Amino acid sequence: MIKCLITDDEVIAQQILEKYILQTEGLTLVAKCRNAMEAFSKLEQHSIDLMFLDIEMPLVNGVAFLKTLTHPPKVIFTTAYAEYALQGYELNVVDYLLKPFSYDRFLQAVNKVKAAARPEAKEDASGEAEHLMVKEKEGLLKIPFADILYIEGSRDYMKIFTPSRQYLVHLTMKKLEETLPPSQFVRTHKSYIVSLSKIRAIRAGELVLNEQLTIPVSPNYKEQVVKSFSGNN
Repeated sequence: MIKCLITDDEVIAQQILEKYILQTEGLTLVAKCRNAMEAFSKLEQHSIDLMFLDIEMPLVNGVAFLKTLTHPPKVIFTTAYAEYALQGYELNVVDYLLKPFSYDRFLQAVNKVKAAARPEAKEDASGEAEHLMVKEKEGLLKIPFADILYIEGSRDYMKIFTPSRQYLVHLTMKKLEETLPPSQFVRTHKSYIVSLSKIRAIRAGELVLNEQLTIPVSPNYKEQVVKSFSGNN
């Protein structure tokens, strides 16, 4: 779910954006702000993935505000002034919506955000997937499947564990499960996905990856875990 923030001093503009957000699958509205000061406060209080940002606002305009943010969310500018378009793209905004804009144009901009957030399983020359492409705070990262030990879900974030480090990525367990090849990974619990090649043994209610590491197996997933593990050996 993409968490959205509206920052616009016009009530009608806020209402239109709220309507569009509510009717779009995968978006949720966290808050509406009238100026940059309010928006800054909301960004401090909440984890925001996407901000719809007006440019001409009282106190501080949207361009100046965006320049002050060290780690801004994805931004879609919404403005009645076309002359700001170049500045918007220089600031790496996702899109630039010129008011008044239709729902179709809004959806086109949002789909760019969704596409950027979607993990990809890349394939080698034989057509077999070999690594996962994810977005982390460092940017776009490539994680080889062979390196992944297991994945643990934590609300809207996934912790991907490898022998050398762990990655924290903004994804749902469902989306990650759909992306990873079932020939190499198995869901063991509502909060865990495990690499089949790293499983050493199956015991009552858990998997053994090594002497220090065990992963829980819930009754709902036990049959599939045993089937996948047996077929992988």
